[in-house]
Amino acid sequence: MKHSYMKSMVVACLATLSFIGFNATATAATNYKVVKGDSLWKLGKRYSVTIDDIKKLNNRQGDMIYIGETLAIPSKTKVLAAETTEPSTAAPANTTKPEPKPEAKPADQETPAVSISSSEKDLLARLVEAEAKGESYEGKVGVATVVLNRVDSPKFPDTVTGVIKQVVGKAYAFSPVQNGSINKPASEDSKKAVEQALTRKDRLDDSIYFYNPKTATDNWIRSRAVIKTIDHHVFAK
Repeated sequence: MKHSYMKSMVVACLATLSFIGFNATATAATNYKVVKGDSLWKLGKRYSVTIDDIKKLNNRQGDMIYIGETLAIPSKTKVLAAETTEPSTAAPANTTKPEPKPEAKPADQETPAVSISSSEKDLLARLVEAEAKGESYEGKVGVATVVLNRVDSPKFPDTVTGVIKQVVGKAYAFSPVQNGSINKPASEDSKKAVEQALTRKDRLDDSIYFYNPKTATDNWIRSRAVIKTIDHHVFAK
């Protein structure tokens, strides 16, 4: 009687350990050096992880990444326990989770080279609308490009929000923030212009300034090297 009870206990313990071992997971990380054209969305798709997983592992708040920096990419690996000597008649459970299918993108929408949050996209689109209202679509893309170039430049804050809300002297760097016109909703053209600028196909030779030569009163801005003129705006660096 005692021998039979002990044998039952041993079998039960082995079954429990086998179940625990089978379902155990270990988390590893891969170091990845960012190259031109990378984005958190692309890296998440390539390594089958979410953008939030990458941001959490790298202690990131925003979605901007930069060429040359090294990111830790999480990867999950199943750890299987050694098989027990007790035969099992039960069918093995399928523990493989299906990989999530990437969301279908419209054929005319290009994959962004950099990724920013939806709230920053909205903020940038509202600035574009206020600064380039009445300008061509190309002019709107140019204004958004200047903001993104500033994010990349060591001379300015490293986030879209920081650049747009930067204070220079006693005023904001962008007049729409100062006069409140940035609070008006953005048009569809301005939203599309932001998406186009995020592809970083044309960086306007890294221009970090734009101004209207007919209304600009600051002689210093006129001394900057002119890269291109689009509609009423001069883009400079």
